[in-house]
Amino acid sequence: MVSRYSRRRFLGTCAAAGTTLLTGDVTDAAGDPPVNVRGAMYLPPRAFNTYQMWATYEPGVTERDLGFAERLDLNAVRTWLSYEAWEEDRAAFGRALDHFLQTADDRGLRVLLGIFEGVGRPPTPQNLHDVDPWTGTSTFSPGMVVMKNPDRWDGPRRFVRWVMDRHRDDDRLLAVELMNEPGWRQWKKRFARAMFDVLVDERGRVPLSVGATSLANAADYYDWGIDVVQFHYNFPNSTAKFRDLLRQARDLRASTDVPVWLSEWQRVANFGGELTSPLQRGPDYASLAPLVRDAGVGNFFWSLMLKPAYMVGQRRRGVLNGVFHEDGAVWDVEDARAIASMSGDDTFHGEERREWPAWASGITDRL
Repeated sequence: MVSRYSRRRFLGTCAAAGTTLLTGDVTDAAGDPPVNVRGAMYLPPRAFNTYQMWATYEPGVTERDLGFAERLDLNAVRTWLSYEAWEEDRAAFGRALDHFLQTADDRGLRVLLGIFEGVGRPPTPQNLHDVDPWTGTSTFSPGMVVMKNPDRWDGPRRFVRWVMDRHRDDDRLLAVELMNEPGWRQWKKRFARAMFDVLVDERGRVPLSVGATSLANAADYYDWGIDVVQFHYNFPNSTAKFRDLLRQARDLRASTDVPVWLSEWQRVANFGGELTSPLQRGPDYASLAPLVRDAGVGNFFWSLMLKPAYMVGQRRRGVLNGVFHEDGAVWDVEDARAIASMSGDDTFHGEERREWPAWASGITDRL
């Protein structure tokens, strides 16, 4: 068994890597693809939070969208569950989840499956059901009231056990992610730590992880006993900063022998000021994908489907992200080719259409 770093050594490795030039091939053996974990974040295009994905689950939409992932030669997707949808109808939720996992498996995709969501607004009925492209919002799952009150943690514990009872040894899963971005707020971290202890108690063959805002943030979760380190960097303001972070990730992987995945990334952008430049509002994965490919870091770009930004604040600046329109056209063929190149083959053929989805075009009228 490989001995684990302490938190101090973990952070020290990250800091030292910023000045270390990593050399050598990014493949593990001759013929391997440049990147072994090639994934995308997935929510249905018209779902603004995870409740909307699962409470009104549409099998045909999942089958269509995950088929697009095949066209990019991806082998993984990342998505999150909904505690609120599970509470409403566990049987229907279980059927939907099994369909999602089987659909992914049928297309050669393994799933990084998140249980809780630490980003968004309160899961009030209005927020959960709001499908207006201007106001629809991501939601905490569970809500802040639950996360702050240990007396209300029995329900979330049951949810964790329910997931693990069914999927602890499920080969369709790449890993189980306890929570997306508990971040630095102590009330979220206390809740996440307690739930992670339940996850460990229910451990099977599937690796365990937590969605971290940064490598520094991931140090806390490393002490908890995660099997996979995640970190996010959606909008670096320069390729130099992004390249340095990828060097840190590679050095950390080599030093700890723990997989390190960049589980959210999008494009080079600078969102200073009140309104984003029109040139920075749309996707531009080609600005970063070659760096990810050359570093050989396992990754998940945000997001597979073209849709207004997940965070309302970004959406109201006109930020759009994703690759595929619902009819299979792409925003930018060069983006698609840059992402596909991580498999070792940048071949991609398809229609390019740099237009907002018609169902969301009202956002641009309000900017």
